[in-house]
Amino acid sequence: MKKIVLSLLLAFGSLWAEATELVNLITTYQADRGALSRLYTNRLSEEYFSRMISFNQEYLKTLQAQDYEALSEDGKIDYVLFWNYLDKQLAELDLEQRDFRQIESVLAFGKPLEEFVVARRRAKQPDSQTLAATWNQVAKAVDAQLKALPTTTKYTSWQTADLAASAVESLHRVTKEAYEYYYDYDPQFTWWMKEPWNKLDASMKAYAKALRDHFSNSVKDDGSGIIGKPIGREALEKQLGFEMIAYTPEQLIAEAEKQFAWCEKEMLKASNELGFGNDWKAALEMVKDTYFPAGAWPEEVVRLGNEAIDLMEKNDWITIPSLAKETWRTIMISPERQRVSPFFLGGEVIQIAYPTSEMSHEDKMMSMRGNNPHFSRATVQHELIPGHHLQQFMNQRHMTHRRPFGTPFWTEGWALYWEFVLWDRNFPRDAKDKVGMLFWRMHRCARIIFSLNYHLGKMTPQQCIDLLVDKVGHERANAEAEVRRSFEGSYGPLYQIAYMIGALEIYSLRKEMVESGKMPEKEFHDLIMTQNAMPIEILRAKVTGKPLDKNHKASWKFLD
Repeated sequence: MKKIVLSLLLAFGSLWAEATELVNLITTYQADRGALSRLYTNRLSEEYFSRMISFNQEYLKTLQAQDYEALSEDGKIDYVLFWNYLDKQLAELDLEQRDFRQIESVLAFGKPLEEFVVARRRAKQPDSQTLAATWNQVAKAVDAQLKALPTTTKYTSWQTADLAASAVESLHRVTKEAYEYYYDYDPQFTWWMKEPWNKLDASMKAYAKALRDHFSNSVKDDGSGIIGKPIGREALEKQLGFEMIAYTPEQLIAEAEKQFAWCEKEMLKASNELGFGNDWKAALEMVKDTYFPAGAWPEEVVRLGNEAIDLMEKNDWITIPSLAKETWRTIMISPERQRVSPFFLGGEVIQIAYPTSEMSHEDKMMSMRGNNPHFSRATVQHELIPGHHLQQFMNQRHMTHRRPFGTPFWTEGWALYWEFVLWDRNFPRDAKDKVGMLFWRMHRCARIIFSLNYHLGKMTPQQCIDLLVDKVGHERANAEAEVRRSFEGSYGPLYQIAYMIGALEIYSLRKEMVESGKMPEKEFHDLIMTQNAMPIEILRAKVTGKPLDKNHKASWKFLD
């Protein structure tokens, strides 16, 4: 009977056990934040920054008024998570507002447009004849600013110029939305405003385009065609603090190099076993050539996914709800998306990268070779079960109020942690599997090295690509896609280091709790899966039962 109850709790959650004292405050915050975000849609405006800063400050004040010592263990965890989240929100808003104020003068013409947008929210009927005259003057003001641009001091970086252009485009977007709200529904507005809008529309677009090129003293493209935004040391260190990582960028790079050296030693062993001596790159090339014939690969991906599930259940390493096993499925990644995601993407839907007819022969071969069965032995379970699909399934059913506190160190760290554990459990069947798994482990190390050095200003995108090709053995097109994904995608600056660093955190916690005999392995894994996403250092408090200080800061030296 107890086993049935536990299974139901793991499958569907335990509402009464998870209703901590701060659930209502956190869920109300989420609803309020969503409502404000839908109202204040111009996120490059003083109105937006002022409102969102005051909003987060109000919630922080409410949170700090809680009697921390009277909270339960989970209530204290929620307190620290929410406090860290609000602190991060305020820090990011402050930084964004400071950047905005550096370029705010480009919107000198904008006050009448902002007033029009605010009035539209409550459907105030405009005096269309007066508004037409006003917009005519605004368009002239925009043209004047555009004409004066060549004689004004250029921005010191292309990022600042891009922000200035984005500010104009953001105001243009909300003005257009408000214009279209009235157009055709208000006859007077329609008659008076069409021509003024057409003129203003053209002027703002031309101004934004000119602003985007108004910079100097910054190399925009190093020849790779990849345009990123390095954030610098100060921002990196702040981000690490919010992620509860108590190490400097240099210390993390040193750890990555240490991990890479271990991988190279293991790769040499596998290379010698395959008959290539110390030429492990030759062994790697042989493994790449084990790719499946065109059209046959998706079925093998499903087999690999089921194999991992069977392994988990056979060894009773973690609870897998039956619905989680039933509901995952596959799709193919589009050729365009493969430019930034040349391998798997995962979750409930595992997305498979493989060639399509319109690709060049070279790109087809790189895609097939980069997605061979030995490389994928490490990554299919990473994306499905016990990786991302199981994570997402459990997050939707347990401690759901904590979902805003998600971090890639938990998400990607957990999935890569299993690659560590499976390596220890002899998951690679032969030397070719070892080469495949080590390739990805080296890749995770390289991500730390190139992404931190890039944001510190020590590496260019092209140097990052060369690192992946020369040191890890990537196909060049795949390396370019990985770097483009890192710096031009929607990922945060710490996302690529989160795989290896998050895995090392959970692996260290495993040593502390499981290998020491303090907690059974399955209980350890099930507990992590029912806490939802959070910085691993905070998760450690729950797993170990060690109390959190109200003003907890990153301090865990998990690499030591």
